[in-house]
Amino acid sequence: MNEQSLGSQPITSQPADNLSRQLKIARPDTDERLPHIGLVGDTYTIVLSGDDTNGRYCLIDMHIPPRGGPPPHRHDFEESFTVMEGEIEATFRGKKTIVHTGQTVSIPANAPHSFTNASESAARLLCICAPAGQEEFFAQVGVTVPTRRSTPPQLGEQEKAELLQKSRDLAPKYKTELLQS
Repeated sequence: MNEQSLGSQPITSQPADNLSRQLKIARPDTDERLPHIGLVGDTYTIVLSGDDTNGRYCLIDMHIPPRGGPPPHRHDFEESFTVMEGEIEATFRGKKTIVHTGQTVSIPANAPHSFTNASESAARLLCICAPAGQEEFFAQVGVTVPTRRSTPPQLGEQEKAELLQKSRDLAPKYKTELLQS
């Protein structure tokens, strides 16, 4: 077992149940209270936020249209994607890999990566970021859209430049670095 596994940690008693925390059932296709965020042509639905998980992680349902996906970036937190529908082309430290339905990709903190939907149909991913916080970045730079499958508005060149600048300005606060100019 590696040094970070639970088996190598000292044995301690479990803390008491925090009765202030409640069960949450999220329904991304029907729950109108869930935020749907349009960003870089994709739609990200925040299924579980840091507020729901005591900051431990966030869960994001991602609708990625053909040719969609974020530009190259890296961040100081762990991230994983499980492809629920379709496939993506994941680029990790410059190496491209096709990830199919049912497969999961785990991105270590600080590693350069991106992904693209290189297919002709939409892809659906479940993304976990640990600890939470990335969902707040998306909310700050994206736009609200009505549903999980809504297409974000098309941006003109000036709007794209403004979004890129806003993203660059906010990225350090969320421990993220955009790698594409």
